[in-house]
Amino acid sequence: MSCPTLLVLYGSQTGTAQDTAERIGRQAQRRRVEVRVEALDSYNVADLITESLVLFVCSTTGQGDPPDNMKNFWRFLFRKSLPAGSLCRLDCAVLGLGDSSYPKFNFVAKKLHKRLLQLGATELLPVGLADDQHDLGPDAVIDPWLIAFWDRALALYPLPAGVTMLSENELLPPRYVFNFLDDATEEPETLSCDGGIAPQAPPSRDHPFLARMVSNQRVTLPSHFQDVRLIEFDIEGSGMKFSAGDVVLIQPCSDRAHVEQLCQLLGLNPQRRFTLTPTGNAPVPPRLPQPCSVQYLLESFLDVGSVPRRSFFELLWGFASDGLERDKLAEFSSAQGQEELHSYCNRPRRNAIEVLTDFPHTTAALKVEYLLDLFPEISPRSFSIASSPLVHPGRLQILVAVVQYRTRLVRPRKGLCSGWLAGLDPTQGEVHVPLWVKKGGLRLPSAIDTPVIMVGPGTGVAPFRAALQERITQGGTENVLFFGCRSQAADFYCRSEWEELQRSGGLTLFTAFSRDQGEKVYVQHRVREQAELLWELLTHRNAHFYIAGNAKQMPAAVSEAVSAVLQSQGGLGAMQAEELLQELERQGRFQTETWS
Repeated sequence: MSCPTLLVLYGSQTGTAQDTAERIGRQAQRRRVEVRVEALDSYNVADLITESLVLFVCSTTGQGDPPDNMKNFWRFLFRKSLPAGSLCRLDCAVLGLGDSSYPKFNFVAKKLHKRLLQLGATELLPVGLADDQHDLGPDAVIDPWLIAFWDRALALYPLPAGVTMLSENELLPPRYVFNFLDDATEEPETLSCDGGIAPQAPPSRDHPFLARMVSNQRVTLPSHFQDVRLIEFDIEGSGMKFSAGDVVLIQPCSDRAHVEQLCQLLGLNPQRRFTLTPTGNAPVPPRLPQPCSVQYLLESFLDVGSVPRRSFFELLWGFASDGLERDKLAEFSSAQGQEELHSYCNRPRRNAIEVLTDFPHTTAALKVEYLLDLFPEISPRSFSIASSPLVHPGRLQILVAVVQYRTRLVRPRKGLCSGWLAGLDPTQGEVHVPLWVKKGGLRLPSAIDTPVIMVGPGTGVAPFRAALQERITQGGTENVLFFGCRSQAADFYCRSEWEELQRSGGLTLFTAFSRDQGEKVYVQHRVREQAELLWELLTHRNAHFYIAGNAKQMPAAVSEAVSAVLQSQGGLGAMQAEELLQELERQGRFQTETWS
């Protein structure tokens, strides 16, 4: 009798679902289960009919959309031509990772689970719905759900007689072996943070376009606490096509100070070159050149300055010999220790290098082979494109709020991508940024004479800047924009552009400067004030309504304001107004694009 096999398939946008899938893979190895862990779009979905045991881990993005690395799988699975009993041999379970502050909480996991059952699969247990908003984070749901999964899976697919689980004290093998090269031969052609070779393939994550940064202009006052940049790239020759509402993804690099620190901590020579040999069935990551330098690995591939997840501490524990460090790492790795880990790591945003510094004996015992198990891959960051190629041909612009804040730790915390971009100065020499584009969630009306109403406070105005450029160039003049910021003098982005569009008759603008008077005024207040105009546009002119910006309170507050407009102007009850909003959403006439 052979050991049971498990396939773990994940759809991950930011890396959290991938981290969870890999953690499940390690649990399977300890249970002597033969396991494969793959991104959903890397897997040949036609083979699903031959699988017996599959666990799906997936997040939800945007307004209930699947992550980028499961979209092809998603389209295939929802083909109407698939027979109802296609997956009758499959035992499966679905674990969703979501955030209940979003209206479509874990929508992808719920829909996937339902579709698998429609196709004849057998569920091992109800869909798991992990929630970022839980006091103890998603692990509060994941831990008990996985216990139930393993109980059920091993009851159906038991281990052969005499086969026992690996001890928790036994270190699992690394995913890759490093083969260091002794020679110092010519460097291979690689993508770097300062430039490189433009890809021959269509721009994508594995083959990004190295766009020259043309300008990097601060658009807030130097005295203002928030640094916001309008950044322009030269994309001539990239072959990339985009329109208003689309998104650019940028592949940032790690802070070089972090790379130097890590090399010192682990005694690594950044110039040494190596090739990788997989120890299992995982392929060498396509974004890593072969051979590769340690510098490139740490700076361009691994997120060495990220806030570590629980899996980081689980792996560190395997190297700990010092009693105090081992006990603390064991606590951080346990289900019971998650509140303590949250206080130590997540609340102050302590990064991985600071953690390694706090555990010097364990860090000294770390082996280089485990670097790709310890650190996650750098995730690309998405930005709404803030320009139209009709107005800026061969160029692409973004509006970036530079993330920097303080916690109880001494050093300020910085956003990886926004901080990296802010530090690039094209006036001091040519700099290149790896990027590619994808379709966004906002869809403008095809008829140019259809009015549009746009609510975009802060950097939420970025996609609407592109939309206005596109529409006005094509002759669309019925454009209403609600823009909000703290102060008219400090952070009224693109003010001269809006004022010029107003003068030329292409824009009706309403502003909310929250701190310029005694009582705070936000965009939702301006929406309520313009009830008569909005009712006319929505009910008699077939207008489309758009919201973009931070996901915290603004989208819900604006939606409530629109509901209040429908009630006051149309004489509708609260339930009727909600039903009308839902109908507008179904028609694509009420759209939101938010981010956390």
